[in-house]
Amino acid sequence: MPETGNTADATEATPEKDNISTEQAETKKDPVKRVTRIVLYIVSFLFIWYILADRLAPWTDQARIQAYVIPIVPEVSGRVEAIHVSQNQVVKSGDVLLEIDPVDYELAVQQAESALQIAGQDIGADTAAVSNAQAKLVEAQANLDHMLVQSKRVFEVVEKGVLPKFEADKATAAVATAKAKVESARAELKKAKSKLGQKGQQNPKIQSAITTLKQAQRDLNRTKIFAPSDGGITNLNIDAGHYASKGAPVMTFISVDEIWVQANLRENSVANVKAGNSVDISLDVAPGKIFKGTVSSVGFAVKQQSGGAVGDLEKIEGDSGWLRDAQRFPVIINFADDDSKGYRRLGGQADVQIYTGGNWIINALGWIWIRVLSWLSYIY
Repeated sequence: MPETGNTADATEATPEKDNISTEQAETKKDPVKRVTRIVLYIVSFLFIWYILADRLAPWTDQARIQAYVIPIVPEVSGRVEAIHVSQNQVVKSGDVLLEIDPVDYELAVQQAESALQIAGQDIGADTAAVSNAQAKLVEAQANLDHMLVQSKRVFEVVEKGVLPKFEADKATAAVATAKAKVESARAELKKAKSKLGQKGQQNPKIQSAITTLKQAQRDLNRTKIFAPSDGGITNLNIDAGHYASKGAPVMTFISVDEIWVQANLRENSVANVKAGNSVDISLDVAPGKIFKGTVSSVGFAVKQQSGGAVGDLEKIEGDSGWLRDAQRFPVIINFADDDSKGYRRLGGQADVQIYTGGNWIINALGWIWIRVLSWLSYIY
């Protein structure tokens, strides 16, 4: 009897085992379940990578190339006599961009010189030396003004880390030299004026004539417009014969000495970003190429909605929805070498991958990701 019972139990258990084995086999053979499981694994991996990479190796495609945009504005009015540049032309610092007809201003200088001579003759003084010394002072002062503008731009760029510190030292030395020349020219003018005697130096006719001559000489110098630095010309829509009005732009100058990338990162992505972090840059204009860069600075403020008017209450507009929009902060990135020259166009789009630490796994994945995106630039 016990043997019969055991045989019955074994007989009953056999179909159950067969059913389980059949279900497992069906599960292994079911392609939908297999694909679903693989997709879940991939999604889980990407989600974990996204969370970690967003903090340790942030990436963004909201990045654009930036440069200084300088409107070229005449300081005197007149007919444009010659334009020495063309649309999208590359120019060097100091190149003549255009010339305004100088005839009227040359006549003004001659008239001012004549007026000064007449004033000198009236008091029996030699004014030729004064006129020459005044011209030298005007030239020296104009050179100093130019150096001050150039040095200010250099100091700003050095503070941002775009140029090395020795460029600031060079700019300081150039300003000091220009100031010395102004002081020398001023001393020569003082010496020339002293020859007029006490009566002549204090004579209002002499002072008025000198002031008029100084303004005429300065206006004549301004009939030529020079490139403020190395760069390119754009938005050139005039030709010779155009009447240039004082203070009205005639073309746009783009500086190429200082070019950087501004990447707008989400607020929760900039916590670990520091100046000096290495960056891989992919430019849409150069698919398949990766350029090196470094973080120069991280923005610490952005514009918020303005408050209520005076006498009114603060107006607060709440965001609707489950999640609020992420705030973005600008991160300034400098190119680490000159490999990207020829590809740097103001406003050009870029993808940037920032490496904030030594996590080789996250960094390796970011390294692969930025290169995949670079190759995808061929098709979009």
